[in-house]
Amino acid sequence: MNCKKNAKSRSDDEHRLFNPAVEKVVEIGLEHLRPFENHPFKVKEDEVMARLMESIERYGIMNPLIVMPTTEGFYRIISGHRRKYCAERLGYTQVPVIIRYMKEDDLIISMVDSNLHREKILFSEKAFAYSMKNEAMKRKTGKRRKTQEGLLEALKGTKTIDLIGQETGESSRQVLRYIRLTSLIPELLDMLDEGKISFNPAVELSFLSIIEQGWVADGIEYTLSVPSVSQAKRMKALSQEKQLSPQKINEILNEIKKTDMSRVIFKNSQMYKYFPKYYSTEQMKEEIIELLEKERKTEKTIRLYSDRLHAISWNTDDQCVGSCRFGAAPGSGCISAS
Repeated sequence: MNCKKNAKSRSDDEHRLFNPAVEKVVEIGLEHLRPFENHPFKVKEDEVMARLMESIERYGIMNPLIVMPTTEGFYRIISGHRRKYCAERLGYTQVPVIIRYMKEDDLIISMVDSNLHREKILFSEKAFAYSMKNEAMKRKTGKRRKTQEGLLEALKGTKTIDLIGQETGESSRQVLRYIRLTSLIPELLDMLDEGKISFNPAVELSFLSIIEQGWVADGIEYTLSVPSVSQAKRMKALSQEKQLSPQKINEILNEIKKTDMSRVIFKNSQMYKYFPKYYSTEQMKEEIIELLEKERKTEKTIRLYSDRLHAISWNTDDQCVGSCRFGAAPGSGCISAS
């Protein structure tokens, strides 16, 4: 009898704890929280994070984290990775959370949806988010069709890609193109997120093999040039014909594009005469620009002083004659005025 009573009590507690209708905010220690596995959204110390940190420091955590209990006794974060990060930096020991129970696929869909509203989302983040949600939705709808015939009648014939497009306001084709990006190697994904490679060429490059993509990444570093859409498509065609090679890639990248007719190109072998071997192309570029800026300021200063000197005439006795810009009387020898 006692066992049955205790079992019933636990069942009632779980119902109160996990029923959305009776959800409530509770405080949980940071040590009990765990990140979402393979979370596609990065936690970065950028301008958006700085604003969030400032808001939490001033007003506290206004929106509770959404978490789900695990069998190990921890809580898996569904929404709130950045808030947890800020809380840790600000010295919090506990944070407000809403404990929610979901099945795995519902959990993934909720995690993606709760993060897609972010002010700034990287291409790679959206790519992996769409991919995870698409796979979860396919598993979810497949199970429902098997177990509950007719439940999805309203969605009959609608692909999960179409549903994601409807929810996000993007075309199905665009959703597929984002998912294609998950086939890129990390080096090319980073270049895409950093704005070095454009979206459309990146999609075309995603059809190359991992080895071929590595050749492209090396070629970009060697030639200091990135592929246009047409160049990426040519690489894709050569790959399909089994004709793509590092040499071919470098030849294509070295072609002068219409938009780059006036560009200046330096090879790495030339630049390493003046920079340490461990310097990246980006470091070399930044230092060159910095040196040019200093040179420009120096020239401007020289021109300024030159103009001042031209306003002063000197006789053989080093005495100032004519009008002086600095108000010195004729014959005062105002060398300091220059």
